[in-house]
Amino acid sequence: MKMRFVLTLVITLLSMPALAAMQTVTLSVPGMNCAACPITVKVALNKVDGVSQADVSYPEREAVVTFDDTQTSVEALTQATGNAGYPSTMKPAEVERE
Repeated sequence: MKMRFVLTLVITLLSMPALAAMQTVTLSVPGMNCAACPITVKVALNKVDGVSQADVSYPEREAVVTFDDTQTSVEALTQATGNAGYPSTMKPAEVERE
């Protein structure tokens, strides 16, 4: 009985798709020049498969995007903003200061 349970558990785990790795990136979007621009950028990012959240800030001229890296990539995100008329680049991660 114990062996059957272990075998069932192993088969179930092996048949499951790989767990998605959620990533969050910050994109620099310098072309935003009015308070309405973030709406267009956010809509474009949310249309990309795998994006779970997009927060766009006009004063900061950046977009913080959380996405499933098995469904999309940073390149697809920057392409989406560029296609919407707002080219973007990934901001480098900030280094922690001691």
